[in-house]
Amino acid sequence: MKVGVVSFPGSNCDEDALLAIVEQLHEQAVMLWHKDHDLQGADVVILPGGFSYGDYLRSGAIARFSPIMQEVVAHARKGGPVIGICNGFQIAVEAGLLPGALLRNESLQFRSLPVTLRVESTATVFTSAAAKGALLTMPIAHGDGRFVAGPEELDRIEGEGQVAFRYVDATGAATAAANPNGSMRNIAGVTNRTGTVVGMMPHPERALEPLLGSTDGKVLFESLLSLTKA
Repeated sequence: MKVGVVSFPGSNCDEDALLAIVEQLHEQAVMLWHKDHDLQGADVVILPGGFSYGDYLRSGAIARFSPIMQEVVAHARKGGPVIGICNGFQIAVEAGLLPGALLRNESLQFRSLPVTLRVESTATVFTSAAAKGALLTMPIAHGDGRFVAGPEELDRIEGEGQVAFRYVDATGAATAAANPNGSMRNIAGVTNRTGTVVGMMPHPERALEPLLGSTDGKVLFESLLSLTKA
């Protein structure tokens, strides 16, 4: 398996994502520059966190038009796995790969803290190794992470099992206090209809070592190993 990590001007989690693949999975990884027109044979694409193009227009709105995104979208349309983390989630939404929108945090403040997630779907390439209902601890670091959608779209997303993760408290309850950004229905991550594209605001690549406070992010990367066994 070969994983491509896209690096945009302003990305700051690209190296972390690349190291997660190389050091945790012992698989191949390559950095893909935003001006590239070639995925270099990558089987999986990671859109990492950061502040692509400085978020000057709207988070992810400029990056969506990067040359490399033409290849990423084509890869996803053919069923290729793509995960967008934080800013990468915003980019994937802007590119039309995932439903909904991501707006300014309800508090109007940048939030950086560990959160608890509940796994809502294991029918994705990135959650297949997790147990449904499992509680995972990962950090967030964003100012524009509030997931929103219209009432009908929210019902459709829920009904079709496209909610991948939800913000919850230590008991697993989706409370207002456990919601760090005001996301509708405490949604922390979503998937496309086929489970091949996942977007999430929390950072699994920052939850891989005990020294970082959690190793719960490993399950997302370990889920990818099923691709090598297919």
